[in-house]
Amino acid sequence: MELTPEDALRINVLLAGSVDAIRIDESRMTVYALSDKGEAKVQLNPNCRDESYLRQVRETLSSHVLGSPGGYPVYLKRWTRMGQARDEILESLLKLGEPEAVVAVVNASGITDDIARRAWWASQTSDNARCMLRQQAVVEGEMGPVLADFLVEFLPFEEEARNQITSVSLVMQRGLISGEERARLWEKARHKNAFYVGFLHALPDELPDRVEANPLWQDCLASTGALVRQGNPFAIQLLRLLSPAGQAFLATVDAVLKKPSNQDVMVELMHALEKHAAGLLLDEYKNSDIEAIVHEVDMLTGAEAVDAIPGELQALIDAWPEGGYCIRAMLILALLGEKVLNPIFSRTDAIGTVMRKKLKPVTEPIQEHIAVLRSA
Repeated sequence: MELTPEDALRINVLLAGSVDAIRIDESRMTVYALSDKGEAKVQLNPNCRDESYLRQVRETLSSHVLGSPGGYPVYLKRWTRMGQARDEILESLLKLGEPEAVVAVVNASGITDDIARRAWWASQTSDNARCMLRQQAVVEGEMGPVLADFLVEFLPFEEEARNQITSVSLVMQRGLISGEERARLWEKARHKNAFYVGFLHALPDELPDRVEANPLWQDCLASTGALVRQGNPFAIQLLRLLSPAGQAFLATVDAVLKKPSNQDVMVELMHALEKHAAGLLLDEYKNSDIEAIVHEVDMLTGAEAVDAIPGELQALIDAWPEGGYCIRAMLILALLGEKVLNPIFSRTDAIGTVMRKKLKPVTEPIQEHIAVLRSA
């Protein structure tokens, strides 16, 4: 089945000009084209079922743009969400009228601010906006604030907690939204704590809440200042947790632990804790059992572990022996990760109150060690 002569002529005329992107409104059977002169459209007049006719339209576009009459190449669909589309064909992909081709573009590492503008015109979805805000060229360009504003406006309609967390984290990148908008999102997080997790990922040391430093912060600083100047990661992390910023971080983690809504919130919270302590390089000591983690830390910090303990950790213990319980709590939090959730989540898909009850063997010990660092 071929296009009607009228449609074939109008589409060919459209393609003969300078086209930046094409999108197809399937419900209205209309082809739109973007160029430097503005927007043009072709109202289709199908002579068969709409689905079959649209396939023919896309094959016509592909034949003109890519030299292949077979439509959007199947092999590209496999690469679409892996960021493997070649940089040199990104502009061509936006002229196929194919949503999956737009997804390939927004996932590509070589996307520019101008290509992002065309891709956004072609397909405005929250998934596409998030993909593009992972690229520094887009964040720093004119499209960065546009995409961030869209994600903020769309947050009330975003159903998946993981997407809410990612959206909040991405829009917190410097220069994308105003301080007032950031404050409004923080206020909303009091009723939707998935937002808190987004803040923990993006701004672990710059959270909006003002919190006093731990009373032991100055004493720890006086005892470990020399280690900090030497770059001791354990001393740096401990002071970070006892500082006003660290106390705000711990308070926010505790707030999420009290009432996580679903498994995604807990998983992303564990990822935020992992990221916060990544500088300690303790992966070899991590475990999927919270009791085993506590035992591992007791072995690390016990007198019999002097030979096995990392030298920089021993230096911290020696410099501030009276803060041993704070060091112990810091290390336990540093060894947390998604692994500690697996024994529970592998046996249940519960959410809400039921999930929180099943998580108590994990969350309660974590909250106890957070309390040690907050009230030491």
